Amino acid sequence: MLKTHKYISSHLRVCLFLSVLAFLIVMQSGCMVGPNYQRPKTSTPSQWISPLHNGETNATVDLAHWWRNFDDTNLDALMLIAIQSNLTLQVAEAHVREARFQRTVISGALWPSLGTEASYSRNRYSAYPPLKGFGIPLDYNAYDGNFDAAWELDVFGGTRRAIQVASAQIGAAEYGERDVLISVMAEVARDYISARAYQQRLDIAWENIQAEQNILSFTTNRFATGLGNELDVQQAKALLKNTQAQIPSLQTGFDQSVFELSVLLGQPPGTLMNDMSAEKEIPITPPAVPVGLPSDLLLRRPDVQQAERQLAAATAQIGVATANLFPQFSLTGVAGFQSIDAGQWLNWMSHYWTAGPTVQWEIFEAGSLVANVHAQNARQQAALAQYQQTVLVALQDVENALTAYAREQVRRESLEESVAADQRALLLATQLYKSGLVDFLHVLASESALYNEQDTLVQSDQTVSLDLVQLYKALGGGWEEEKELSLRTVDRK
Repeated sequence: MLKTHKYISSHLRVCLFLSVLAFLIVMQSGCMVGPNYQRPKTSTPSQWISPLHNGETNATVDLAHWWRNFDDTNLDALMLIAIQSNLTLQVAEAHVREARFQRTVISGALWPSLGTEASYSRNRYSAYPPLKGFGIPLDYNAYDGNFDAAWELDVFGGTRRAIQVASAQIGAAEYGERDVLISVMAEVARDYISARAYQQRLDIAWENIQAEQNILSFTTNRFATGLGNELDVQQAKALLKNTQAQIPSLQTGFDQSVFELSVLLGQPPGTLMNDMSAEKEIPITPPAVPVGLPSDLLLRRPDVQQAERQLAAATAQIGVATANLFPQFSLTGVAGFQSIDAGQWLNWMSHYWTAGPTVQWEIFEAGSLVANVHAQNARQQAALAQYQQTVLVALQDVENALTAYAREQVRRESLEESVAADQRALLLATQLYKSGLVDFLHVLASESALYNEQDTLVQSDQTVSLDLVQLYKALGGGWEEEKELSLRTVDRK
């Protein structure tokens, strides 16, 4: 009968323990204080305000590898190196890994913690009461070893809200990395296009220097034979020296573009100098540039997505602050062995244990807990405004890029016609001067105008290509596939 009673008593304790455990698990997955996040609804125009012409269309956008549209193998190769080696991009990737590990740290608070401790000490009691007569020697050893466990119950969802914050911060870090990726690729294209433009401008300058040297020789010979005058010689010399003065600044511009390009590739500034010295034309723009619809932009622009994730994190942070207003429930327990005799340390009679629930509630904090909730609400409102502002800036970026790209092409067409007219004018002025029908001033004016227009045309070619790069960036172009991005991140761990 006694054994049966012990069995029933033991069975009841097990059932009671399982019931309490089930109740605690239900409490863990119960309510969460604070607002539940909902993605804000944002209205966008149905069409772009800027008129689409000169190749721009509303067709579906495919911007994953937009730089290939320039049809330049050198630019393609530089892009791949930058994606793998750019140090700013590696910093952004490290922030993503940090955010992921931080969520793991926070998630650990949902589960019980278990630890162990062992200690030894040499002690001495006083020879006088109250300890005298208890049978404990004045000098003794103390051996202690135990396991301790603690479990803070997330009754009001503060920890789960913190996990939501961490998850949203992971998304913000990932979109931040993609934003850096887009910026890096745009900068690589800009520096490459600028370097090629400086090369073309240098070619034009040297060609004009050669032509002006011929004019100087011609006027010098006429002056020597008495057919010309010194004024023509000095004017021809001044024009030559003015053109020669353009060379150093153009060479500096080329060098600086290559230096910046090298650093973007994670290399010392002079690494690409030999490779880039081989002259090539400015990358040509494609005949058609699909830009899609404004409504698509919110899903492509990583800065918009990053701002949305930051808003989600700020919203969840309100719940974390609100949970601090409520009591915290914990289960704690310690079990171990303690003895003054090493030989009896692990005997069953030396064991001890304690277990029980704990409630902690910050009743008075001088209003700091409530103020913290209000502060988090203010941060959430700021994050919402920042998200809305980011959307507007994204739309503005595209409108600006569309306008600049289309109108620069119109300007370039006029410049092409102007260069052709200046070439014809120089030819006529030279022929008339040699025939003695016009003075030398017409030749100088025609030569100067031709050089300026040729140089301006090259700069316009550069601007058209740079405007297209800006348009691709504004549209959010340059994302890799998620799988490729993850693999690249894993390879660098």
